[in-house]
Amino acid sequence: MSEQRQLCLSGKGVTKVYGHGKTKTIAVNDVDFEFYSGELISIVGESGSGKTTLIKMLLGLTSVTEGEINFLGEPRDISTKHKKKEYWKGIQAIFQDPYSSYNIFSKIDTVLLDCIHMRGGRRLPKEQKIEMMREACSFVNLKFDEMTNKYPFELSGGQMQRLMIARIFLLKPKILLADEPTSMIDACSRATILDFLLKLRDEVGMTIIFITHDMGLAYYVSDTVFIMEKGKIVEHGSANDVILNPKAAYTIQLLNDIPKIHDPWEFSRNRREVSGAG
Repeated sequence: MSEQRQLCLSGKGVTKVYGHGKTKTIAVNDVDFEFYSGELISIVGESGSGKTTLIKMLLGLTSVTEGEINFLGEPRDISTKHKKKEYWKGIQAIFQDPYSSYNIFSKIDTVLLDCIHMRGGRRLPKEQKIEMMREACSFVNLKFDEMTNKYPFELSGGQMQRLMIARIFLLKPKILLADEPTSMIDACSRATILDFLLKLRDEVGMTIIFITHDMGLAYYVSDTVFIMEKGKIVEHGSANDVILNPKAAYTIQLLNDIPKIHDPWEFSRNRREVSGAG
């Protein structure tokens, strides 16, 4: 980490309430957080813990009932369509279902060109745009010449997830929200996708926030871990502190559900080694 950490996204008292009266549901309850530039964070919780609702609020896809979100040290302003588009230049997401992330009528060329245009490259020469798309595909071991003129549904799930990362390579946001990005692909593709995400973090310096139920993933890739239960953050700290020395009963329960927390993950950029494990 750099000598002085820069706060890129933070929240105070962030709350989301659905419904009223007897039908009221508090999906996210008075949550505080601070995410720093270049940090790798995992938000861990079971289905229904509120983590996906929190991510939708961070993206500006769901309104905040109470509390405030700050971006780059300033109160976030997404009050107009233009301001929301500007915000999205700095924060992007990839989701667990690659098939729902694309417009089925848009060819891959259009998907990638939209990213170049969003970053202000609309007037670049055609040859330069093609070279940028070729470089982005190459970053994730895809060949642009084999992708061009195809539709996303003609690709495998692993290829579609890699194409999502190629989009992020072109957009170069400050923050990437990765919502269970490997849960719907096979183990080999899963390791590959994690490799690319960590490589992207290293090369571009972006903050990556994983949304996951997988404590093993959280331990092996994260600097900081947040544990969510029923809309609240019940524990947070370094990966070592939270997972090797858990304090909250819910964290202990999640860990007890994992048969082998110390078995190393099989991907080449494994960031942690557990002394004495194995």
